[in-house]
Amino acid sequence: MARAPVLTKSTEGIYCPAGRFHIDPWRPTDRALITHAHADHARPGHRSYLCTPGTAPVLRHRLGDIHIETLPYGQTVQIGGATVSFHPAGHVPGSAQIRVEVAGEIWVVSGDYKIAPDGLSEAFEPVHCHGFITECTFGLPVFRWPDQVTVAHDLNNWWQQCQADGKTPVLAAYSLGKAQRLLTLLDPGLGPILTHGAVETTTAVLRANGYALPPTIPVTPDTQAADHPGALLLAPPGALDSAWTKRFGKTSTGFASGWMQLRGIRRRRAHDRGFVISDHADWDGLNTAIAATGADRVLATHGYTEVFSRWLRDQGYNAGILETEFSGDTEDTDNAA
Repeated sequence: MARAPVLTKSTEGIYCPAGRFHIDPWRPTDRALITHAHADHARPGHRSYLCTPGTAPVLRHRLGDIHIETLPYGQTVQIGGATVSFHPAGHVPGSAQIRVEVAGEIWVVSGDYKIAPDGLSEAFEPVHCHGFITECTFGLPVFRWPDQVTVAHDLNNWWQQCQADGKTPVLAAYSLGKAQRLLTLLDPGLGPILTHGAVETTTAVLRANGYALPPTIPVTPDTQAADHPGALLLAPPGALDSAWTKRFGKTSTGFASGWMQLRGIRRRRAHDRGFVISDHADWDGLNTAIAATGADRVLATHGYTEVFSRWLRDQGYNAGILETEFSGDTEDTDNAA
């Protein structure tokens, strides 16, 4: 008789029959194991949530009074017939891959991940497994990221040029993860860093949870450009063309995303500067991570699934596609990759 699968897909999301739980479910469930706190992976309405201690405060900030249990990296818990543990994904602070073992068979749900250390998020750790569910948001060879030193140099040079030109730089980034990573790359010696409320509140939650971040100044209704000469503004993408920025007079807009690798998207966004930086693995990172797992069975989700799964089959993997409702941080949303 065929053995029941370790993981399958239900109408609610990725499901473990042996443990009777879901991983990053997109519809309400009794028990949700959460890889990280971005909205496409951590949704409201579940009866209980299990996540890392680093994810829990942001999850509570986003979703309010919910029932959360935490599991530190590397510790195991038995849930029904499944042994579960969380392992660093390197995506954003607190993000995890979820390892599920049933009757000796091991599967890992990666959530979103990147393998290059960023000095803020807990560094990605490969987990040996039989089956690996991987994102492929940037699963094309064109996506290869520059190193952080280069990005930091470009960011700070742009800030200095804006100061010389009498403009206020407005840098757009998603409020959880990307914004805080940029804070670690910006040189606070150049001037004050002002933050949109969405960025500031998330940053405050992470600071309170022990993540070291440079000082920022939240923008209030009374904030004026003259109060903070030479400042840089850090805001979610939706604020770029809003009244929020108009009080700062002449501005130069910058957008930080892996999608800035594509010239056509840079032109369409019509920002003054695009900075290629992502909290997702690039082409090389995806291939390196998958090889490090030792998995034979690989399922690709949210991204270039058809192209990437075909590439994996050509490399000898038993690869396929897992259709999910994760967004993959598409370039035309505020959840910018």
